[in-house]
Amino acid sequence: MLDIRFIRTNTQLVKDCLAHRQIADGDVLIDAVLQLDERRRALLVEVEQLKRQRNEASQQVARLKKSGEDASQLIEETRHLGDRITALDLDGNEIDVTLERSLLELPNIHAADVPVAPDEDGNIIISQEGEPRAFDFTPRPHWELGEALDIIDFERGVKLSGSRFYVLKGAGAKLQRALIQWLLDLHVEQGYREVYTPFIVKEQCMVGARQLPKFRDNLYRDVEDDLWLVPTAEVPVTNLHRDEILSAEQLPLQYCAYTPCFRREKMSAGRDVRGIKRGHQFDKVEMYKFVRPEVSYDELEKMRADAEDTCRLLKIPFRTKELCTGDLGFGSTKTYDIELWAPGQDEWLEVSSCSNTEAFQARATNVRFRPEAGAKPEFVHTLNGSGLGVPRTMIAILENYQNADGSITVPDVLLPYVGGLKTLSAT
Repeated sequence: MLDIRFIRTNTQLVKDCLAHRQIADGDVLIDAVLQLDERRRALLVEVEQLKRQRNEASQQVARLKKSGEDASQLIEETRHLGDRITALDLDGNEIDVTLERSLLELPNIHAADVPVAPDEDGNIIISQEGEPRAFDFTPRPHWELGEALDIIDFERGVKLSGSRFYVLKGAGAKLQRALIQWLLDLHVEQGYREVYTPFIVKEQCMVGARQLPKFRDNLYRDVEDDLWLVPTAEVPVTNLHRDEILSAEQLPLQYCAYTPCFRREKMSAGRDVRGIKRGHQFDKVEMYKFVRPEVSYDELEKMRADAEDTCRLLKIPFRTKELCTGDLGFGSTKTYDIELWAPGQDEWLEVSSCSNTEAFQARATNVRFRPEAGAKPEFVHTLNGSGLGVPRTMIAILENYQNADGSITVPDVLLPYVGGLKTLSAT
């Protein structure tokens, strides 16, 4: 959530940033927010003036009563002042609610060095590592490999839950479990503390992580209990320290977490319908940091390096892109996307998105820290990054490690996690 004081004093900057994000009515949104803010502040001034008048009148009433004089007219005037104050307070509360809703609709301000461009064509490839494998046969896409090996069952996934669901079987399920465990172990070695969080959260957690109200139509909800299935572990981890004041010595706090993720994927209807690339339920390991503001961009570079290390250790070609303003996520000030090469589909697959949100989430969850003992609390900065998204990493493994006979060689780093299984082959 943006600070209204920041919008008030940096109005043109905010409008420019919304324009860079391709929000057509950004100027109108900001003007409406500022009008609400002006009305609210005017009400506060008026209420304070009326309260002073009421206090002075109350004191005069007391003096009149003490001297035995008639105070009935002044008492009536005092009552009217109280009624007016009550009415203005109600108006102020309504404006507060409207203002908060309006602020929740505004995306974050992008960092000054983010490339300005209208869409993903403006993203910049900043590094690439590893050469795509030269096959002496035509590489097959993962959906053909998975069905031939009987490790991915699309038909039964649809039978159980509908389109964009699938069942992993046998060695396929084992490989995914191995990948998740290896990712968690790796991130713990990198300095993150593993946490196991609920997969269902309260609405305030979704708001705090800035998933609501923006992505309401893309989320799954238990209406009866007003609980939400997490779209990523970022949501519960963002809220771990809600309403807390941390000490400077505690920072940075670094967490990693595994969750299944649930997304309705309405925004991607008709896209990537084959295979396991884009499903309504998928697994992901998340990295997350609470840090001091002055080091947050250094910490973003470290998080990016941690995500890149996972790709490097898998020995799969990968590249890193810096996202432009038109492709930047709602809460992000700066984002790096990391993509693995998938030869069977002949495309790069995003497996990690590492972002700095600065104080955007911390302000919504009220997570602060004291720079030193006795100092005024400040909002922390928060960062999140996929480490990694499991289905697309599975795709990259299957397609890069496939053999001419249709078998799949297990990557070296996963061998300790698969009980001696070196190859996935048809039985």
